[in-house]
Amino acid sequence: MQSSQLLVERNNPALGRHDLASEPLRADVPLTREAACHFICAADDELPELLATARLARDGFKPGVITYSRKVFIPLTNLCRDYCGYCTFRRDPGQPGAHTMTPDEVLGVARAGEKLGCTEALFSLGDKPELIFPQMRETLRNLGFRSTLHYLEAMCDLVLRETSLLPHPNPGLMSSEWISRLAAVSPSMGLMLETTNESLLATGAAHDNAPDKVPVKRLRTIEEAGKQGVPFTTGILIGIGESPEDRVNALLAIRDLHQQYGHIQEVIIQNFRSKPEIPMRNCAEPNRGDMLRTIAVARLLMPDVNIQAPPNLSDPDYETLLDAGINDWGGVSPLTPDFINPERPWPHLQQLQQRTNAKGY
Repeated sequence: MQSSQLLVERNNPALGRHDLASEPLRADVPLTREAACHFICAADDELPELLATARLARDGFKPGVITYSRKVFIPLTNLCRDYCGYCTFRRDPGQPGAHTMTPDEVLGVARAGEKLGCTEALFSLGDKPELIFPQMRETLRNLGFRSTLHYLEAMCDLVLRETSLLPHPNPGLMSSEWISRLAAVSPSMGLMLETTNESLLATGAAHDNAPDKVPVKRLRTIEEAGKQGVPFTTGILIGIGESPEDRVNALLAIRDLHQQYGHIQEVIIQNFRSKPEIPMRNCAEPNRGDMLRTIAVARLLMPDVNIQAPPNLSDPDYETLLDAGINDWGGVSPLTPDFINPERPWPHLQQLQQRTNAKGY
């Protein structure tokens, strides 16, 4: 592979000085932490070469192909014990829209997706709501289960047995035992790392009153999946109060685990979108430059890992994300909405293909 070289001086005093001429930016050599901290804040005149190098790295990994997963999204329950400042998915019992799906509802969505050519069922759910809500404990008892994870396990098994779809659960924190149990009924699973910045757990921050968002606990789950050889999806959420250097730290934590265990199948770069009903409604959203820089750095930190970004969160010109080195659009459904960001509809699959083709893929 031909490498691209970018020879400039790094002059960000917050991140240190370095003469880049001694360490050229290359598509065939992963970035160091120092370089990543520089380029995630790259000046506008550095950006074209940074993006070009990221594309070279992407094309050296999987040339000429951009993928997506045709799937259905199954919101098994939106009750959750976490109160993240950016979330509209979660509900308390009795709130409008609070719902736990029945087995018949789960199977109905899966079968409808099967008819539309979907191949994957992504289970989204709140984290351990039964620990704080007696109503959820009663719901689970009526369904015949002791916990939300027991119910999830049964629903993954149901979809696996009754349809051709492959379950992909995202249940939050998991013990070693639960990773093993869910791996028996699903070929892959996921947990967003989001960030390694523990200050976001402080009062008024994004993860205030969100006990399952402690970074070390999330890293432990991702590592345990690696120890068991479970294919795993993770990623970072940008724009929730973290710094650019925090983004690098989170990406490096993911890279370190992947280098040790080789189980990270894809890394998602997801951008915060403001909504009028959330505590963080007045927080600024990441701009397109933030996304491009973060994706490019992720690609150059992990040149041999699938890097994805959700197209519906970057509409109307989501195809520009291809310029930064993604090789996967993630899950896109012809049937179900994005229940986490319901105000952001999925692009029509034909449009997604046309825009991707227009970029040369």
